[in-house]
Amino acid sequence: MWQAASLLLAYPDDGQQHRLEMVDQLLDYIAGTARGLLGETVAALRVQDPIRAAATYVDTFDLRRRSTMLLTYWTAGDTRNRGVQMLAFAQSYRSAGVEPPKREAPDHLPVVLEFAATVDPEAGQRLLAAHRVPIDVLRQALVDTGSPYAPTVAAVAATLPAPTEHDADRLLRCGPPAETVGLQPFQLTVPPRRAEGGL
Repeated sequence: MWQAASLLLAYPDDGQQHRLEMVDQLLDYIAGTARGLLGETVAALRVQDPIRAAATYVDTFDLRRRSTMLLTYWTAGDTRNRGVQMLAFAQSYRSAGVEPPKREAPDHLPVVLEFAATVDPEAGQRLLAAHRVPIDVLRQALVDTGSPYAPTVAAVAATLPAPTEHDADRLLRCGPPAETVGLQPFQLTVPPRRAEGGL
């Protein structure tokens, strides 16, 4: 399930059609609600105009903080602690025998999903579960805008322990942490410029 979700949440570049075909094959091994949710995203993405799809993706995930797929944004905000948290992702990858991605941040949701699906399910599950509330905030933001990616994020959230209402409400009400000391904040909110070829 996580591999299919990772493919569906990737930037819709020239490899989009191939990724959708791979997801079609993976759906044969996925049952229940998750299969239906992932299928909704597949159907929506398949009929999108490629240029419009790319523009919509950037607008949704790269330009709107509430729907960012950078998981540590919600747990650390634009603070120096964010760098420490991102390093923890990178260390988890290295401990499992792989290097962090060079073209995406290590806390980028599709990257974490791919890691969990193909490298180390237990470590990947821990990273995802530790960021369950940010994933829920992302899911709700996508639902609110009618995004075709909302069902896929809902499918991911359904594989994780439910967050406490207190944690979810606090994050939605207060937003991510802010820098509290006098130095310049650690700026990593906007993802690096995408190289041709996507993930």
